[in-house]
Amino acid sequence: MTQPTVVVDGYIAMWNETDPERRRSIIEQTWTEDGSYVDPHAEVAGADGLDALVAAVQEQFPGHRFVLASGPEAHHDRMRFTWQLVGENGDAVATGMDVAVVADDGRLRAVTGFLEAA
Repeated sequence: MTQPTVVVDGYIAMWNETDPERRRSIIEQTWTEDGSYVDPHAEVAGADGLDALVAAVQEQFPGHRFVLASGPEAHHDRMRFTWQLVGENGDAVATGMDVAVVADDGRLRAVTGFLEAA
């Protein structure tokens, strides 16, 4: 397995990248072609779905950034980590834990997100 921190760094970078071309490049480097993401509010697959989801979240939360709060912890082809969405003042507006399945080539195959109550 690719170093878990490398995979998660790419994942967090995807959520924070506002330039569409650079974000698409991060998605292609970090996810398999059939990669999927699901949380209580979204279910997408493939680069187009992931890109559209990130753009929508950025539109909903302008000026906010995702930061790694803990982890990653990994074994076999699985990992989990906790993140926060922080505003410009540094206060967290959302916290979640994601569980990922990593493909043999080290890219993300699937991510399931769990959101903590606000």
